[in-house]
Amino acid sequence: MVAERIKKGRCFCEKTTYEYQGDELWCGYCHCESCRRNTSSPVTAFIGVSRDAYRFTGQKPAIYESSPGIRWHFCSSCGSSIAYDADKFKHEIHFFVASLEDPESVSPQAHYHFDEHLSWLSVGDDVPKK
Repeated sequence: MVAERIKKGRCFCEKTTYEYQGDELWCGYCHCESCRRNTSSPVTAFIGVSRDAYRFTGQKPAIYESSPGIRWHFCSSCGSSIAYDADKFKHEIHFFVASLEDPESVSPQAHYHFDEHLSWLSVGDDVPKK
């Protein structure tokens, strides 16, 4: 039997760390205003990971609840955004792709909330836009 590779991620200062085992549930870009404001960037990328497949391994992240049932996880030392979770996604947590030790190991398969994308952002890929 082959053991599944453990994938890891971290914040900028390396104090808040996490790992998960197994495949990602999905990977995609998000163009919604909340994600743009949280990351101060025009678009971000997430992976969905099963709640029973991950754990925080370093300093636990601080949590900001932006509205009831919606939580943003970030490092309380350096401020790096680490993850997003919401009550409506009961079985998964969403990690920011850029927080992975190897962000090249995943590839977005969709653009989410594309109707909210910034008009000056040119997106020329053939990834589905939802």
